[in-house]
Amino acid sequence: MSIKPLGHKAYGSIPHLSGSRLGEGDHHCEPGQEKIATEKTRDKFDLVIVQEKLDGSNCSVAKVSGKIVALSRAGYLAETSPFEQHHYFKNWVEKNKTRFEALLNEGERLVGEWLMQAHSTRYVLLHEPFVVFDLMKKYERLCYHDFLLRVLPFEFIVPRLIHIGQPVGINWVLKQIETSGHGAVDKVEGAVWRVERKSKVDFLVKYVRHDKQDGIYLPEISGKEAVWNYERSLL
Repeated sequence: MSIKPLGHKAYGSIPHLSGSRLGEGDHHCEPGQEKIATEKTRDKFDLVIVQEKLDGSNCSVAKVSGKIVALSRAGYLAETSPFEQHHYFKNWVEKNKTRFEALLNEGERLVGEWLMQAHSTRYVLLHEPFVVFDLMKKYERLCYHDFLLRVLPFEFIVPRLIHIGQPVGINWVLKQIETSGHGAVDKVEGAVWRVERKSKVDFLVKYVRHDKQDGIYLPEISGKEAVWNYERSLL
């Protein structure tokens, strides 16, 4: 029987800004959150960070009882997944085990997007296939500054930074992601807004372009062979 080493999901869902394309089970953010992220902060203590949204499989690497484990978004061991890409993720984590052992404290997990297999976006990757965006312990995440200080010394790849500072609107952000910072061949699917307050993450919201079609390159949807963004023989 598959187990969840953390006892819960490895990562939850991020609510959508208005006009964002909703998928099954998705929901919009509160109007107040949208205003803070895109129009006007509450006061000088709000900080808005916008990053390119990546299109892969949400995965995590955690340190549990001193061991490094590779997890799917739902929190199950990657090697128990029915999907081939997660088995490659487990292999990649094993090859990079010393990096994770040095980075993670007990109970922490590094969350990111596993870009090895194309979902709705193909990439010509000029970096390793795991792009990390959160360092968490249970349900708490590090603020952006502290996150960078932890992961960059170990040469992990982070999503392209589009904006940091005051609120910024959706239309301006969409213009900035017309070209991907990660080698996307197809249109970049959207962006993620992180709102921090007094050096803590307050909330996240996202925008997904309305014409995005989920999983068009996945065999179970396309009926065709899998499309790989990264050479499997390297894993």
